[in-house]
Formats: sequence, C-alpha cells, structure tokens
Amino acid sequence: MTDGMLRAPAEVKYAEELDWLESIDDAPKPFSWRLSPRMVRLFVLGSERADGLDREVRQKWFGDRSFVERAIVTLASDRGLLLIGDPGTGKSWLAELLSAAISRNSTLVVQGTAGTTEDHIKYSWNVSMVIAKGQSRESMIPSPIMTAMEAGVIGRFEELTRSTSDVQDALISILSEKYVSIPELDDDNIVFAKPGFSIIATANSRDRGVNDLSSALKRRFNFVRIPVVTNKRSEAEIVRFRTEELLRRHQIELELPPTLLDVLLQSFADLRAAAASATSDDEKLESALSTAEQIGVLEDAILHSRFFGDATLRPETLGGSLVGSLARRSPEDLAILNKFWHGVVEPRSKKDKGGPWEGFLEGGRQAISTLS
Repeated sequence: MTDGMLRAPAEVKYAEELDWLESIDDAPKPFSWRLSPRMVRLFVLGSERADGLDREVRQKWFGDRSFVERAIVTLASDRGLLLIGDPGTGKSWLAELLSAAISRNSTLVVQGTAGTTEDHIKYSWNVSMVIAKGQSRESMIPSPIMTAMEAGVIGRFEELTRSTSDVQDALISILSEKYVSIPELDDDNIVFAKPGFSIIATANSRDRGVNDLSSALKRRFNFVRIPVVTNKRSEAEIVRFRTEELLRRHQIELELPPTLLDVLLQSFADLRAAAASATSDDEKLESALSTAEQIGVLEDAILHSRFFGDATLRPETLGGSLVGSLARRSPEDLAILNKFWHGVVEPRSKKDKGGPWEGFLEGGRQAISTLS
C-alpha cells in the first residue's frame, strides 16, 4: 500500500493496525473520531500486557504518557492543541500520529513560514474558473484547514510562530467562531466547522521572538510542552525505532551494533553538557543536538556504509558522519568539534583500547581535517 510513496503518512503506514483497532474498539468516541481516546493513546504509546489484546501494538512516540493524554483530552474539547518544544523533540510526529488515529487523515497541513498568508488557512480561487464562470463555491479552493472544518476532522498547522501576526489573527476567528465567511459570495457564503474539527499546531521554543503569539491566540490553545529527551534509555529506543524504519524503507540488511549506539548517545550527551556550560553562543554548536539530529547522523552513516562501504557499520564511518552533520559553521563549529575530539573523544579512546571509540576518534579526526 505504501509502494510509490517516498514517505507514507501514518494512516497509510499503519492502516492495517488502525483497521484492527477500530474493529475491536467498542468504547465511546467523541464526535466523528475513528477511535476512542483510550485506543488513540494505545496506538501512539503501544500496548501493554495489561491491555489484554490478541496482538502487540508497537510504541510509535516515546515520551511521557501524561503529555499524550493531555493532548487527546484537549482534542476532545473545543480548544486547539499547541505542541511546543525544542527542535527534534517529536512534536510533528506526535501531531501526525494523533491525526491519523482520530481522523485517519494527517495530511491536512499548513506549513507556517514568513510567506504564509490568510489564503493558506482559509481559501483561494481557481483563476481560470473564475474568469469563465465567476466566483462560486465550485471555483473556490479550500485550504487544508477549511477542508478539515467541512469534514469535521483534525487540521494541522506546523511552525505557528513562524507565520505573521495577520495569519495568527485569522486563526483566532476560526478557533473562536468555528466558521469562515466568504464575502465574495452572495449565497452559501459561510463554511461551518462540523463536530470533530480541531487544530493541532506546533511551535519551536527556540523561535521565541520571531512572531510571538498574542494573548488572544494563546487563550484558544491548550499548551503541551514536549521536553528534550534526556533519559538515555528512552533516547536509545527512539533512535533504534527510527533506524529500523529506515532500514526497512531502504531494504537494507545491516546490523546496528549496540556499542556504536552507545558511542553515539554518549557523544551527544557530552556535547550537550559542553553546550550547557558554554559562556557564549560562539562556544556552542549551531546544532540543537536533538534526538532527531542523532537519527540523522546514524542515517548518514548507514547509507554511507551501504553505498560506499561493505554494508557494515563501522565506528570510523559514524565519527565522520557526526562531524559532517554537525559542522555547519566554518570555522566556528569545526573548532568546537576539534576541541571536543581532543578533550573528550581521545581520552575515551585511550581507555577503550581495541573498542569502538578508537575508530570513532580516527573517523572524526579525518573528517575535521578534510573540512578544515
């Protein structure tokens, strides 16, 4: 079912599982929801033995259960949901999973940018049809948000704080009044939201000051703050889960040695500690050092091993990939990584004679030399 898709949305990727959960779900469902709140939570966080299911449902988002439950409760009310946190904390993935479980459609998305306009959240016009037949509902192009309103499903707004105040103000009326007026039409000129409609928005906490949300818009949302994953075990589960998906998608048979995963996790933990103790931005990497960036480093190393190696993931490749992925500013980031390699990685490699840290040290050194 996912053939021909570079990346299948969650409702397609997990279609068979969602069908099965819907078939056994006899609990009350709010509005037009496809699954009950308990089943939505189970789909996102995975099943446990106490659930008594005939089959296992794998965990897809790794985080505190209370965050997911608060998000689900919010969507069952008439308030919007705002997921806010640092880059790479899984906000968009959680929004996609919730939309897939509740509406079986996670693709009604508006991407917030400086160029996003009111048309992107309301409607626009098919110019050729307007010229031929005039303005009508037929010649109107509804936005993803308006489509969600008409269908009574979840609409998504990514990076809300990157959009301008005009767009944010337009969103206030949609969240408050639950309808959109179309003044260009004389008849059938109001689109009302059907029960079940809601908006999941995401915001990057590092974008504070770009386009701050007004107090009026904040009141229309329930906030769920997604923290950076600091638990090493939880982070390892996330990285392993995403890596397994990558290997399946690329049909790669390659083993991820646990020792190399430990090296990656420890390196990011050390880099985060160094960033936390830095006294100025010049002493910090431009990278947010998020879990998502760890996955990117590992993906780079795996694909390099697959296409230019012997299909074996080696510490030298991982070290080179980490440097190549995190050295975004030259010479600032390269200087920081060089200091890290001499002060942290080299001492670890001396204690780990014959272990993965030695190869990791060599691969990173070579990459720093090449980029310098």
